[in-house]
Amino acid sequence: MKDLNNKVAVITGAGSGIGRALAGVLAAKGCRLALSDVNEAGLAETVADCGGTEVRAYKLDVSDRDAIYAHAEQVLADFGAVNLVINNAGVALSATVREMTDDDFKWVMDIDFWGVAHGTRAFLPHLIASGDGHVVNISSVFGLIGVPKQSAYNAAKFAVRGFTEALRQEMKLENQPVQISCVHPGGIRTNIANSARMGKSENAVAQRKGFDKLAMTTPEKAAEIIVKGILKNESRILVGPDAWGIDAINRLLGSAYQPLVERFSRKNLYS
Repeated sequence: MKDLNNKVAVITGAGSGIGRALAGVLAAKGCRLALSDVNEAGLAETVADCGGTEVRAYKLDVSDRDAIYAHAEQVLADFGAVNLVINNAGVALSATVREMTDDDFKWVMDIDFWGVAHGTRAFLPHLIASGDGHVVNISSVFGLIGVPKQSAYNAAKFAVRGFTEALRQEMKLENQPVQISCVHPGGIRTNIANSARMGKSENAVAQRKGFDKLAMTTPEKAAEIIVKGILKNESRILVGPDAWGIDAINRLLGSAYQPLVERFSRKNLYS
């Protein structure tokens, strides 16, 4: 996909953060946009920012499998084709394995993994039919390394990475006209930390302030990097200097990265 002009792009979680920024960048490149979110007010603001292009808004809960498949059919009916799907919607949880509830664990997995998996599978036939398709699944640097108090988020984002990398190989082996990219953002200045669920022993204010200090990249910069990666057909798109650093450490040290994370966590998460 060398040219995005007049392509139909689907973005979940478009009501804020990276999703909203992606909508803006893709609109500027001439994409026709199918934007979804559970937050209708935020979604309306995104739509208003995307002037000069065809854009439709859809209320969508990506944890609802049937709703995602219905959404895929509705988008096809509304636009006549689908070229680009960005499974971006996500949530966060800060809690240890011992204290997190089953409901919180399921909440994260239903949105961060199953939302991506169902979003990919629902749209894949339409992307193949387009003759020029691309799936972009948002993982995280926490899909590269394990971090204390992030086990549920780690589980979802590692799963997204494995699912996406396997799909890329399948599309190539089957000679299908669909490219696949997995995105690993570092700290991005979005509302995900403010809307995150916390374990009972967590200091929510301190956790969120800590995240804000580590958020090195704006959503707008993240969107620019992701779109450049799409146009270059990059299989792995790293977003932010922290993402590049974590990827390098992981490649260099393998599982030996863990003592570094333990020292960081002892100082910042367990002090």
